[in-house]
Amino acid sequence: MTSPELNEQALNRAMLEAVDFVHAEGWDAAPTLFALVPYHLLSDQLDDNEDSPLTLVVQDNLPDNLEAGSEALADYVSRIAWPTQVVGAVLAQEIRFRDTSGDGTPRPARLFSGVLRSKPELTLLQLRPTEEEIAERGPFAEDEVELRGGPTVAPGVIAALRYGLELDPAEFDLD
Repeated sequence: MTSPELNEQALNRAMLEAVDFVHAEGWDAAPTLFALVPYHLLSDQLDDNEDSPLTLVVQDNLPDNLEAGSEALADYVSRIAWPTQVVGAVLAQEIRFRDTSGDGTPRPARLFSGVLRSKPELTLLQLRPTEEEIAERGPFAEDEVELRGGPTVAPGVIAALRYGLELDPAEFDLD
C-alpha cells in the first residue's frame, strides 16, 4: 500500500503531530507507540477535515515494564506484526542524550523515530530544557519545542520499527 502521498513529507508531518501529542503529555512519560494509517481509511470516524495523508493511532496496550532505550522495548517493537492497513509507525521515548559538540554531559531528551513501509524514515530529538534555560527564557521555556534530527540517529530503533512493518501478519493468524 504505497501511494505517492505516503512520502517523506507525509512522514515529517506525522512526526510533528507525534511531537505535539507527546509534548502535551509532559516530561517523564513512558514510551509511546503510534501506528500510521492512511487518513482515508479512518475519515468516517474522525470529526475534523484533515488534510494530512496519515493519521496517528496511539497504541495504548504497551506493557508497563518497557523502559525507554531498553532492549525489551526494542524487542517488543520489532515483534509487532502490523496489519497491512498500517503503513508506518512512530516510537517516542525519553532518553539520555550526550551531545558530543557540547560538554558531553548527558541530558534528558525525547527521541522520536518513524518509518513508512514505502521506505522513508526519520528520527527527531528534543532536548529537555535545563533549569538554567528555563530561568533564562522564562516560565514558558518548556513550551518551546526545538528539534534536531538526522538519518543516522538511533539506527537500532529504526531497524526495530522497520522489522515489525516487514513481518507478515498472516503468519500470526490464530483462526
